[in-house]
Amino acid sequence: MARESSRSQRRARGVSLPPPRRLLSLLAILLAVVACSPGAGGGTGGSTQTITVAAVSNPQMEDLQKLVPDFQKANPNIQVKIVILPENQLRQQVTQDVATKSGRYDLFTIGTYEVPIWAKNGWIDNLAPYIQKSSSYAADDLIPGVAKALTYKSNLYALPFYGESSMLMYRKDMLSAAGVTLSQKPTWDEVAAAARKVNDPSKGVSGICLRGLPGWGEQLAPLDTVVNTYGGKWFDQQWVPQLTAPPFKAAVGFYVDLIKTAGEPGAASAGFTECLTAYNGGKVAMWYDATVGASNFTGTAADNSGYAFAPTKVKPYSGWLWAWSLGMPSTSKKKDAAGTFATWATSKDYIQLVGKNLGWSHVPPGTRTSTYALPEYQKVAGGFAQITLDSIANADVNHPTVDPVPYIGVQYVGITEFQQLGDQVSQQIAAVITGQSSLDDALQRSNQLAEAVGKAHR
Repeated sequence: MARESSRSQRRARGVSLPPPRRLLSLLAILLAVVACSPGAGGGTGGSTQTITVAAVSNPQMEDLQKLVPDFQKANPNIQVKIVILPENQLRQQVTQDVATKSGRYDLFTIGTYEVPIWAKNGWIDNLAPYIQKSSSYAADDLIPGVAKALTYKSNLYALPFYGESSMLMYRKDMLSAAGVTLSQKPTWDEVAAAARKVNDPSKGVSGICLRGLPGWGEQLAPLDTVVNTYGGKWFDQQWVPQLTAPPFKAAVGFYVDLIKTAGEPGAASAGFTECLTAYNGGKVAMWYDATVGASNFTGTAADNSGYAFAPTKVKPYSGWLWAWSLGMPSTSKKKDAAGTFATWATSKDYIQLVGKNLGWSHVPPGTRTSTYALPEYQKVAGGFAQITLDSIANADVNHPTVDPVPYIGVQYVGITEFQQLGDQVSQQIAAVITGQSSLDDALQRSNQLAEAVGKAHR
């Protein structure tokens, strides 16, 4: 009676009420709309969503961009926009994005340096739930060393797109013409002698290409492996900087001198991309860099290349460990769509898609054990496949130096401050390469920069 009286009063005030059946119908329609709306339950529903992916500029990411239509054909409600950026620019933009929580990207390529730090900071999401949704992902097929480096608290916080160590790549035809041979596990002294012997500026050929481009992930990546194998380190156990200590100075001095006597012209502007271009163009006889470089060789470079382990001085292995991987910022509002794309782009099925559509030499290396069992891949990668696997397996990020150190990481120091510190130190070393600074002055300034960082960890 009270309910009926209330309805009568509302009618008297001119408030129109729908009949009960009509009201139920309207509620059903409303619920259906909500269920299909983007973001209902965090899913993609029936509406089209566009995810934005920041990717490092290299051939493997360009291949991914070419194959996006295949993904969109199978997932018509997800559009993918890939923004490809040079390495230093990518690092700057992605770090700014996660630190300021701008939500500009739904996925981005990050590596073994960022993952444990950013996961601890809550900047990136645990990707285990998205792996579990993909019945064919086969996480147990991931190469153990790579998977471990991308794991935080027993869960993957980034999915490896390709993995790498470092190795020496050389033109067998050029070395043979100069009467030079190399062992499969060369020393840096052996490599330097070979580089100087084959170096011939009059013919536009340099003995070796070594990154000189400033950046903790550019110049310092190969240089840090030289520092490690020379017995150098960034900090001692008490976080006192060691950049002016004899082993560190000897390693940097050797690296700079080799560039000046047998390296590529304009080395202070040469990073991975520039060295790859020079090697493919027959402008350099040797190149020490990421193992993935071999996957990008073309023409006579692909036909005439030999491969050796990362050169050493004291340590038996000196190769680094890295994996360009897809991480998801915690600020993404399209996580289900981003997770669907990330698992697709790092799956066994994607490996097959690349091989069949673009050629087996284009297959992203260093992520899955099963890739190395494929006859088609072995046929094109047989020369460097085993060295890649062995180098990844022997890269010890927990014990990167001759003496104990309080940090992890082979080609980086696994602390938040290293991104800025490494960039600053690499600029000092680039000044030595260009002749604008002496080695002693550059290392003294670098040591002062490291001192401020070390204090915060004591």
